[in-house]
Amino acid sequence: MTPLIHMPIDAIAKPEGPPLVEMRGLKTHFFTDDGVVKAVEGVDLDVYANRTLCILGESGCGKSIMARSILRIVDAPGRIVEGSIIYRAEDGRTVNLAEARPGSKALREVRGQDIAMIFQEPMSSLGPITKIGKQIIEALLLHRNMSKAEAKEAAIEMLVKVGIPKPAERFEAYPFELSGGMRQRAMIAMALSCQPRLLIADEPTTALDVTTQAQILDLIAELQEELSMGVMLITHDLGVVAEVAEDVAVMYMGRVVEKGDVYSIFENPQHPYTQALLESVPHIGGTRRARLPAIRGMVPHPLARPSGCPFRTRCDHVIAGVCDVTEPELQKVGDSAVACHLHSTTEAADV
Repeated sequence: MTPLIHMPIDAIAKPEGPPLVEMRGLKTHFFTDDGVVKAVEGVDLDVYANRTLCILGESGCGKSIMARSILRIVDAPGRIVEGSIIYRAEDGRTVNLAEARPGSKALREVRGQDIAMIFQEPMSSLGPITKIGKQIIEALLLHRNMSKAEAKEAAIEMLVKVGIPKPAERFEAYPFELSGGMRQRAMIAMALSCQPRLLIADEPTTALDVTTQAQILDLIAELQEELSMGVMLITHDLGVVAEVAEDVAVMYMGRVVEKGDVYSIFENPQHPYTQALLESVPHIGGTRRARLPAIRGMVPHPLARPSGCPFRTRCDHVIAGVCDVTEPELQKVGDSAVACHLHSTTEAADV
């Protein structure tokens, strides 16, 4: 397998200090008439300041629901049923967002101010009949001690920062009057208007042309450096991950199956699912008519989860009597943490 990146593993420095957000045993389920959909099933993840954590996985693996769980914006009939989401505020206090009451002061203070989110499709996330400027200053008036005039000035400055031309005019525009790229930039401006400590970006470059994708990713990187914020980036694009990530987590059917720094994951993937994802990426210099490897089968229906390892129905390395019986736990393997019976040890390491 030709690697996507060519740098030494020790090029990634270890994170400094405690994580901004620490998830332990997070479970988010949807209670439907047909049964319980376990969208997120025991996720353990840490997000650090001034670092980018990329979440990888096929559609339906629980990436977006996990991110929405942090802000407690999972739509009914979904709800967090177990686990903790510990947020460490700038003053050192901690808040368990998983236990915070919906609409509580503690949650309102964090949401939008300390933790902000860029949604996948801005046209469905922006209010269609409210001007862009009004939607941006709403957050400023709610979380920062500003007058309307000061909020308008700050909003226009943010529109300048995200690269929107004629920002004073765009301030008065409706979302449908902007192109897809400008709507995405407006949403980034809204998310960053309160200078959050953590930015969650759910596939922020989906459906955008390559040039606009690069501009938006560069913009997020610049603002991350300026504000020293943590970034959780959800994406399908392995090229983007190789470019921007320090840390990577691979999800499958609501569980993290492998996590580590970007060089460990790309140069020496340990889980068969991670290996299959990387092998399916086209490489320069390959045979012109060669078919790309594909992961066989389909992601199982969420109401019909396989027993044991959830990936065993598509895995080429199944161990009979083991993979179909016991679900593997994350354990330390080299520089990564992997949930796979191929790497089972007598005692799982603390990860």
